Amino acid sequence: MSSEISFIDAGDVRFRIARDGSTANPPLMFSNSLGATLEMWDAQIPVFAETHRVIRYDVRGHGGSSCPPGPYSLAMLAQDALRILDTLHIHKADWVGCSMGGMVGMYLLTYHPDRINRAVLGNTAAFMGPPFTDWNARIRLAHREGMGAIAEAMKMRWFTPAFNQSNPGEVARITDQVREATVTGYTACCAALRDMDQREAIKSISNPVLVVIGEKDIATTPAMGEIMVSNIPGAKKAVVPGSHIANCESPADYNRVVAAFLGTA
Repeated sequence: MSSEISFIDAGDVRFRIARDGSTANPPLMFSNSLGATLEMWDAQIPVFAETHRVIRYDVRGHGGSSCPPGPYSLAMLAQDALRILDTLHIHKADWVGCSMGGMVGMYLLTYHPDRINRAVLGNTAAFMGPPFTDWNARIRLAHREGMGAIAEAMKMRWFTPAFNQSNPGEVARITDQVREATVTGYTACCAALRDMDQREAIKSISNPVLVVIGEKDIATTPAMGEIMVSNIPGAKKAVVPGSHIANCESPADYNRVVAAFLGTA
């Protein structure tokens, strides 16, 4: 299946987007983790392009999208997604986000609930500030040693040791996306996650939500996922094998639980 790759000018950013599936199908938007590109969802496309009009995009400062000066905010990242949907003349879409993409999804569900139908919040957290993550130290590391150092650290943070050993090619494919990211874009997004605390705000969410938890996720831990399950009224939960990028480490399990939630299984 060959995706349609194009660029959209929205606000102060040129976004690289990919589209798959029939425009007659309901729209489904995928949103990336910090440091990754839209290709992180490649294993989902053959499944969901059969049932949805799938839209993927590189977050500002990532991949082929442009990189305005930072720092960025979660509100800014959420507005970017809405501008892409507006440009495509889509009012409401289902949402699947991983890590940062899940955080953006929570913001949209809280402040723009009319724009989202069902939402999958995968391998994510409502709060990742200190003591859980020292974002300022990570920002300093990126500026001091470059994105190569960040990418190497992500190998063990994003995937289990067993997957690193058995699937080094897939680990490299995903972490090379981080390696190729710009320091400016990456650190500007780090600032958005550093300053985020959605633990109280998500209690107002009324849309259908599935929280996907990586069984061995050390970045956004199962305990962080359970907070979201408890705080989002009516939220459903699915635990899948693997660590932080579970959609790549365990694609069959991930696709199965997401398809069941979206009603396409």
